[in-house]
Amino acid sequence: MKKHQPTILVVNDDGITAPGIKVLIETMQQLGRVVVVAPDSPQSGMGHAITIGKPLRLDTVNLYNGVEMYKCSGTPVDCVKLAVNRVFKGAKPDLCVSGINHGLNHSINVLYSGTMSAAVEGAIEGIPAIGFSLDDYTEEANFAPSAAYIKQIAQQVLKNGLPQGTLLNVNFPKTTDIKGIKICRQARGKWAEEFNERMDPYKRPYYWLTGEFQLNDQGEDTDVWALEHHYVSVVPVQFDMTAHHAISLLNGWKFESKI
Repeated sequence: MKKHQPTILVVNDDGITAPGIKVLIETMQQLGRVVVVAPDSPQSGMGHAITIGKPLRLDTVNLYNGVEMYKCSGTPVDCVKLAVNRVFKGAKPDLCVSGINHGLNHSINVLYSGTMSAAVEGAIEGIPAIGFSLDDYTEEANFAPSAAYIKQIAQQVLKNGLPQGTLLNVNFPKTTDIKGIKICRQARGKWAEEFNERMDPYKRPYYWLTGEFQLNDQGEDTDVWALEHHYVSVVPVQFDMTAHHAISLLNGWKFESKI
């Protein structure tokens, strides 16, 4: 009997020509049939945005031999939706992988990340999904040390699956000496934003978003700690945002039955 070859959907938010997606494609080709649907331009920080006010374009491209590829004019989430509905025509791939992102998506960044939102959309569709990110924002980022870990993590997901409603957020430290993998929780942190005001040639003000990440968590079981100590951080993520622990508290509040 011929062994089943898994079908793997590859997406990202840095755009279809980004170096990170090339490494992810090459790694996934070692595991199965690869189909790529990625934005035609960078979409970082788009979160779970979708396109509803204008038409979407989906065009075939031929960047890598033997890989079915499409570029999409929309967001990373649009890419997954179009992949499921138009490319796979309602069928589901065996795995959805997103990345490799230029820059970390640890801690609170998971909420803003187009990389992770594409993976979340895959999980919403019932597809085992993983988002991959590297702590390097440069075009010359070295993804090579991450490739073997990406393959191993993807193999485990293909073999064992993931709990319903769960996906993985995987981040890699910027080092050639990775110590191994740590299963972590998301660190508590936030961005302290500033808006740098400047003037355009017509003397009208405009703003550049700046700021710095503030860590409010000293735990040694977090993704931030793991990355700082040269481990790959793997955080199981869920898209059910219900604060289940608060339901009993709210049930204790006194509401008028009818107003």
